[in-house]
Amino acid sequence: MAYVSQEMKKELSGGIKAVLKKYGMKGTIAVDNHSSLVVNLKGGKLDLLSVAQKHNDKVAEQRGQQSYSIGDHLQVNNYYAEEWANEVGEPEVANFYGDLVKAMKAPTSRGEWFDKSDMMSDYFHVAYYIDINAGQWNKPYEYAPC
Repeated sequence: MAYVSQEMKKELSGGIKAVLKKYGMKGTIAVDNHSSLVVNLKGGKLDLLSVAQKHNDKVAEQRGQQSYSIGDHLQVNNYYAEEWANEVGEPEVANFYGDLVKAMKAPTSRGEWFDKSDMMSDYFHVAYYIDINAGQWNKPYEYAPC
């Protein structure tokens, strides 16, 4: 059963904050329903929204569909973010997502992060879920190049 405590958040926050500082990003760390570790990115030097828009435009073009607008906030798919940032030629953003996910899945006093889920049988068993948000519905992500 997925579980993350405030104590585990404190253990992981040092590594997460180091990644945010390395890439010039601002964000907060939270626990949601004792099952998800959440990083809310408020803004920074990386233009995460335009990279996501490039990816959406590319996928829409491949499918012969109309692209939709990302808007001013984004819920990042942490399973593929690094991959799609590389696909649109944004290695710095890809490295950021890779480093952030790695820091969020670092070992804690409760042990190593794991995912023993089996989607074929509708069985989900992870140490805890991770969520990455660039901005929020009521507070847009603020790109601030320096």
